[in-house]
Amino acid sequence: MPDAETQLSLDVDGTKVSAAYARPEEPWATVVVAHGAGAGMEHPFLRGFTQALNALGLATLRFNFPYREAGRRFPDRPPAAIATWRAAMVEAAGQIAAHGGSGPVWAAGKSFGGRMASMAVADGMPADGLIYLGYPLHPPGKLEKLRDEHLYGLTTPMLFLQGTRDTFATPEILEGVVSRIGPSAVLQWMEGGDHSFAVAGQKRQADEVGASLAAPVAEFIRASSNQAPGIR
Repeated sequence: MPDAETQLSLDVDGTKVSAAYARPEEPWATVVVAHGAGAGMEHPFLRGFTQALNALGLATLRFNFPYREAGRRFPDRPPAAIATWRAAMVEAAGQIAAHGGSGPVWAAGKSFGGRMASMAVADGMPADGLIYLGYPLHPPGKLEKLRDEHLYGLTTPMLFLQGTRDTFATPEILEGVVSRIGPSAVLQWMEGGDHSFAVAGQKRQADEVGASLAAPVAEFIRASSNQAPGIR
């Protein structure tokens, strides 16, 4: 049985966005999760991912960016997305305090959501670590338009989970970026996965695909949990 979710509303500079918090008994960490550019927090991929994390003992908080809440298709600009990330992390810390809990708080996101998390941390948002579920390093076929500059100043633990067939991250280029970030960053390839982690020839529903990423994420968080200060 999935853990029951509490439906929440976050205030982002006067704009309300939806969020959902799930907390297993005595969680050892919390993961705040943002959606990608083309789908909101209710996408089966994110539901499967967060429910699998809950089963592994982690609390989760999913949320919408304002553009998705308003039904718009074009993603928010970074200032609005970063403000939303800050509101989500504050809410997560508040939920931990309200339940008398503790433990690290990590920021995770699918594609756009993960990139905006990294920009928020680069802008000073506290987080114990970052999880990228398919980092959009460059637009497909446009290898010269890298989205990497802000990553090199980050020292928090980072896990890049990336499909080997992801057209948003050429393997050689991403490997170079992760190497330049330094020892705080780890790249884990998901063999055959595309940008949505679908593998050709494998018929899996989106929730199953999302759930399959929970174990490596939980393992990385547990291994890194004592390495970086963060919010409580």
